[in-house]
Amino acid sequence: MTLHVVEHPLVAHYLTRLRDKETTPDEFREASDKIITLLLYEATRDLRSRTFKMQTPLEETDGHAIDDRVVAVPILRAGLGLVGPVLELLPQVTVGYIGLERDERTAIASRYYVKLPPDIKGKAVMILDPMLATGGTATKAVEIMKEYQPASVRLVCVVAAPEGIQALQAAHPDVQIIASSVPDRQRPRSRYLPAAPRAGGRERDQIRRQSNGDAADDLFAGIPDGLHYRRSRPAVHRGCRRMEGCQ
Repeated sequence: MTLHVVEHPLVAHYLTRLRDKETTPDEFREASDKIITLLLYEATRDLRSRTFKMQTPLEETDGHAIDDRVVAVPILRAGLGLVGPVLELLPQVTVGYIGLERDERTAIASRYYVKLPPDIKGKAVMILDPMLATGGTATKAVEIMKEYQPASVRLVCVVAAPEGIQALQAAHPDVQIIASSVPDRQRPRSRYLPAAPRAGGRERDQIRRQSNGDAADDLFAGIPDGLHYRRSRPAVHRGCRRMEGCQ
């Protein structure tokens, strides 16, 4: 397994905005989009491309196009906030969704929702989750994706904790991890210092405060039409067939 920690002034800048407790919901979403876009440059570095002849206004030259087909798979629900930059940056990307619930005592994850494109075999899978903590959720997500025989699997996360890195490496040594930070201190209940951004809960809590306590479970940025949340579990309606990129 290869760990890529993207050390760049812009990555550090936007990570600071995500961690700052004074960051507004709009600023949080903007910083999240920016940092994921920067991480994607590293995550896509080894994608295969093809060369072809093309005509410019002046002459014929060689052009390049991404040859690998990418499947982006956010882990519900916080991973949904990372999908937007992937759709904007990557050509012909398809999207799947995995819902996992982690036992807080054992850190073992179990699936409660899986919606994936039918043609994953031979494609490059990119799992999206803001935080790699104990590794239980990521390990289960990779296990699920390998059932579909992809060409490769990589995990893109904002923060990767040492414990999670070790757990994922032990279970799936062939998976790449792309992150912006590796915290060095752990608090009880799998919380890490310096403070890592809790994307799903952070946006929900901020929206709830601004709306004077009104329910905000359906107000997360990037939630596809027809997919709604109640107590962390999605109730999938007929509209789920219209989820962008899902087939």
